[in-house]
Amino acid sequence: MPDLHLLYLAHPLWAWIAFAAALLAVEVATGSGWMLWPAAAAGIVALLQSLTGLDLSHATLVFALLTISLALFARRYLPKALFHNSQGGDINDNIGRLVGHKGRVVGAFEAANGRVFIDGKEWAAELDEGEGLAVGSTVEVTGVSGAHLRVRSA
Repeated sequence: MPDLHLLYLAHPLWAWIAFAAALLAVEVATGSGWMLWPAAAAGIVALLQSLTGLDLSHATLVFALLTISLALFARRYLPKALFHNSQGGDINDNIGRLVGHKGRVVGAFEAANGRVFIDGKEWAAELDEGEGLAVGSTVEVTGVSGAHLRVRSA
């Protein structure tokens, strides 16, 4: 362990850059979006350390504060689309991804409730407008309401 401390004392800028690169590699491998902020913080600390000559304890404190600040700022103020897949939703949301898909009615709609067949599965559905649809009619998913799909005639 003393060797790492000596390496840091000899080349603090490169130690922080290497740490930032390692964090960035983890981000690229996982794609979580969370490791980007510590990587950016480590890069900023590398610059601050080279300009001001921070010692290890102060540099670590600045790194921790920057990581927390950047993560909170990003989650609060950056667009949500940056943190989801290109289709505009969570890839694990198997119901939300159906919005915009078309299907057919398999259980007649009565009082605006019925059953539809979309994406290889049968779903409970509610009509956005109108009271009923006949079996075999084509519908388009407009949204999700709890465990029901909201649909309209297509």
